[in-house]
Amino acid sequence: MIAKEGRLILITMLVFIFPFGIYAHASGIKILYYLYLFFGSFYIFTIYFFRDPLRKIPIDTSAILSPADGKVVSIKIINDDEVGDSSQVISIFLNLFNVHTFRYPFDGKVKSVSTNKGKFIAAFADNASDVNEQIVTVIKANDHTFKIKQIAGLVARRILCYAFPNQIVKKGDRMGFIRFGSRADIVVSSNVKICVNIGEKVKAGESVIARIKQ
Repeated sequence: MIAKEGRLILITMLVFIFPFGIYAHASGIKILYYLYLFFGSFYIFTIYFFRDPLRKIPIDTSAILSPADGKVVSIKIINDDEVGDSSQVISIFLNLFNVHTFRYPFDGKVKSVSTNKGKFIAAFADNASDVNEQIVTVIKANDHTFKIKQIAGLVARRILCYAFPNQIVKKGDRMGFIRFGSRADIVVSSNVKICVNIGEKVKAGESVIARIKQ
């Protein structure tokens, strides 16, 4: 399944590459043929990048799911004005080969969505969540508050977020998309038990990264 965010890009590329390939073969000019192979290979990679596989959402009501595919690069404690003191931040780095669809980690109601302009340093850098351009979505779920940050990276310059204030959201549903390497931060309260370790690979909508303490 191809993500809707990439369909126009793929169609536009195909309109260019297909006739170019026909001309390259017909002309017999080697440099054009090699260019066609290059563009064709890049097109195949682009299809791979915009893949959007279906995910099996866990039914466990206490489970908090990963908002993005990637590798856990940081777990730390901060004081957050909206989530609370001693909040826990799980940072996930998405490389070029990860699925770039974001999904809601838990059922709830969107409290706010804000865009913070900033820099475009490498998304795996420790301070990327503080200085990079990002969209921050805050979700209320009963007695808990979650904050999801979609953070731009060195290459990523286009963040898409479909959340809006007062929207009722369901765990595992599509939340947005970010093009090329990027980062996801999820901020949870101190009353939540973290279930992942640094270096662990996770999948959006499938991997349980934390659980609400019963």
